Amino acid sequence: MKSPAITRSLIGIVTLCFCVVPGFAVDAPAVELPDPLVSRSGVRIGSVAQWEQARRPELLELFRQHVYGRNAVERPGDMRFEVISTRDAFDGLAVRRQARITCAGPGGTLSFPLTLYIPKNRVRPLGCFLLIVNRSIKIVLEAEENPQPFWPVRDLVSRGYATAAFHNGDVAPDDKTDGFKSGVFGVFDATPGAGRPADAWGTIAAWSWGASRAIDYLVTEPALRGVPIAVAGHSRGGKAALWCGAQDERVALTISNNSGCSGAALARTTRGETVKKINTNFPHWFARAYHAHGDDVSRMPVDQHELLALLAPRLAYVASASRDAWADPDAEFRACVEASPVYRLYGLDGPGRTERPGAAQPLHGGAIGYHMRDGKHDLTVEDWRYYMDFADRHWRAPGAP
Repeated sequence: MKSPAITRSLIGIVTLCFCVVPGFAVDAPAVELPDPLVSRSGVRIGSVAQWEQARRPELLELFRQHVYGRNAVERPGDMRFEVISTRDAFDGLAVRRQARITCAGPGGTLSFPLTLYIPKNRVRPLGCFLLIVNRSIKIVLEAEENPQPFWPVRDLVSRGYATAAFHNGDVAPDDKTDGFKSGVFGVFDATPGAGRPADAWGTIAAWSWGASRAIDYLVTEPALRGVPIAVAGHSRGGKAALWCGAQDERVALTISNNSGCSGAALARTTRGETVKKINTNFPHWFARAYHAHGDDVSRMPVDQHELLALLAPRLAYVASASRDAWADPDAEFRACVEASPVYRLYGLDGPGRTERPGAAQPLHGGAIGYHMRDGKHDLTVEDWRYYMDFADRHWRAPGAP
């Protein structure tokens, strides 16, 4: 059943669609967005119970059907973990644990490594940051010998946080020519290649699945028992982190770093990468059904502010970069603003303002954190310090998870 024409302005109140939100570029498109608090049948959601029992499951299903696809498997019944090695790292500052996650399916066996660092100077880490690495695997393999700003492990453990990482390619290849035959697809997809259903999962969903399997291991680690877990990713990894956080409610904080189109940026307003461009260049990332929306995104039943809304009441963080027009900081921040009404159902603030802040002006007071870093499309130590500041503020507070 098609939803009625119920729309919302970009500042969360009903108004004319020609409005311009202060702080956004004056030439930014003014569009009508789907309301996360109005169901497909036109019912307005006014309580947490209505959201959790009706609207949230409906939105998850719409994203599976139209954007990311439907997982061929959730947690496999025979999944097992093996700790391969444990040793001190960073001059005794941390313990490094190398684990291997293995499961079997109709197409064989999938096994991928997870590297974990636990600070030694604390009885209990403040939290654990899990990173989906979508760049060189050396970022994980050489985290001590050749540390990169993309994953500054020493900084994280020095601040009292555990951190873990896996490489996305160990779960599913980032290869549009593979035909969904390798990695987790080859193990669990019943119909690989051209015969796959229109809503079969793409690689973004597969990497999200891998992050949840990493969490399956992390929650068994005695040193992390009861510790809140954050999932973080940059660019395509940020898209995967958001989809993981939306589905896996064990994720206490979801971090999107420069995730842009089909991540944190609103599809209907972005002036950078578009749905059509991303599906043309990366046809393997999303469900085949998503390709049908490229010529007219206004007909999509969802937009990315509703993906952020699916994280409520858990913490969310969106980060932009001033010279990352392709990811479109305005469209990313607008999604944070437009997700806020769902957080308000729980008595929580979103980013706390409707105007996008300038560089180095982080918004950390609400349940949706945001900052814009001066610079290009990247994940840097500056970004990580903002993430830790946000986690410090929310996880050290009385009653924090």
